[in-house]
Amino acid sequence: MLKGTQSIEFDDAPYIISQASVVGKKEGEGPLGQMFDLVEETNLFGQNTWEEAESEMQKQACQLTLNKAKLKPNEVHHLFGGDLLRQGIATSMGIMELQIPLFGLFGACSTSGESIALSAMSVAAGYGDYVMAVTSSHFGSAEKEFRFPLAYANQRPLSAQWTVTGSGAFLVGKRKSHVRVAGVTIGKIVDYGLKDSQNMGACMAPAACDTIIQHLRDFGRQPSDYDRIFTGDLGYVGQSILFDLMRKRGEDIKQNHVDCGMLIFDQKTQDTHAGGSGCGCAATTLAAYVLPKLESGEWKRILFVPTGALMSTVSFNEGKSVPGIAHGLVLEHC
Repeated sequence: MLKGTQSIEFDDAPYIISQASVVGKKEGEGPLGQMFDLVEETNLFGQNTWEEAESEMQKQACQLTLNKAKLKPNEVHHLFGGDLLRQGIATSMGIMELQIPLFGLFGACSTSGESIALSAMSVAAGYGDYVMAVTSSHFGSAEKEFRFPLAYANQRPLSAQWTVTGSGAFLVGKRKSHVRVAGVTIGKIVDYGLKDSQNMGACMAPAACDTIIQHLRDFGRQPSDYDRIFTGDLGYVGQSILFDLMRKRGEDIKQNHVDCGMLIFDQKTQDTHAGGSGCGCAATTLAAYVLPKLESGEWKRILFVPTGALMSTVSFNEGKSVPGIAHGLVLEHC
């Protein structure tokens, strides 16, 4: 049923049945390295280009997720997927071989939240017993498309984040598991007029604040009603801004807030500056770190809010600002 102005609470909540995470070498060397399902040592995943490698990550993440659930691709009714590349080619080329009906998405780094939300809504509405969500990002392909070729060896400002090489896939359905999607809060585009693509945490923090505040109002809850409130990839700069914005709105989430971009890398030893970013950041952290803690019952309820910077090479080159968006998922142990 509808809750407030931007949220949905499911009367018959769908479940996250299985999930998988596939990452690159740098991610495997980070604090969560032992938790990922698959770590590739070359970052090319046996392919010839970064873009092909990203597609391969998605295919492997989807296949691992299906294997865990003991399902075949033709048993999945449809798939919601997206990535950061032009026209979503990492997704379309990656899952093509699986022949699962596809809805291609673009939510930038919030795509994991968007895809799981739509999957849950489809299952809850009776449009599929099994629906998949997948997303990915790759450091090499993202740098080539949005910033500078890697061979250019440019210096990165301290506010910059390191795009995660990784893919996360999730199977949502009616089959009972230990984690359910209890509700969603659909984010709005929020634009504070910032134009620095090397400071995406600052660009996305206002959207994260807006979604969290609206979620709390829609559900009539306090931050303390959640064991953790996760954002996707605000990093160290964006987290500080989020705390300031939340306090101005009368809420303090310092005690239970965690950012995936601050978890996935070791800032002191891995030279990632403000933290991790990219679609794969929130997706792989959710699959490898967050969901197992919910499955075990260590956490009973979390709010998962992946964040996205809605920019393209065209908008950036034309001097446009970088708006943000964030989608909220209520994930509960059951």
